Amino acid sequence: MTTIFTKIISGEIKSDVVYQDEQVTAFRDINPQAPVHILIVPNKEIPTVNDIEEEDEKLIGRLFTVAKKIAQKEGIAEDGYRILVNCNKHGGQEIFHLHMHLFGGRRLGPMIMRR
Repeated sequence: MTTIFTKIISGEIKSDVVYQDEQVTAFRDINPQAPVHILIVPNKEIPTVNDIEEEDEKLIGRLFTVAKKIAQKEGIAEDGYRILVNCNKHGGQEIFHLHMHLFGGRRLGPMIMRR
């Protein structure tokens, strides 16, 4: 199933792309939750974390090295940043194309809401 992320990767939908190579595309979130909020997605369509296969291990590692490069480029590496991956409905996943959120640019609050 084609997602909005697949259309961004292909250039069919315009986005503020900050990084792209043959494996990974990264672009600014249209509804940022922090001064820096970038989505980093594999170009391969993988719906959720549960769908990652052993053959994807190198690709998943690439997401993290790209996150590091972007954090450095955005000037948030030294002060710190958060990487978040949601999985399925209860995990808060809204688009079923694996992606990581890179947040930074200010002190970030708690990871989950406390009850």
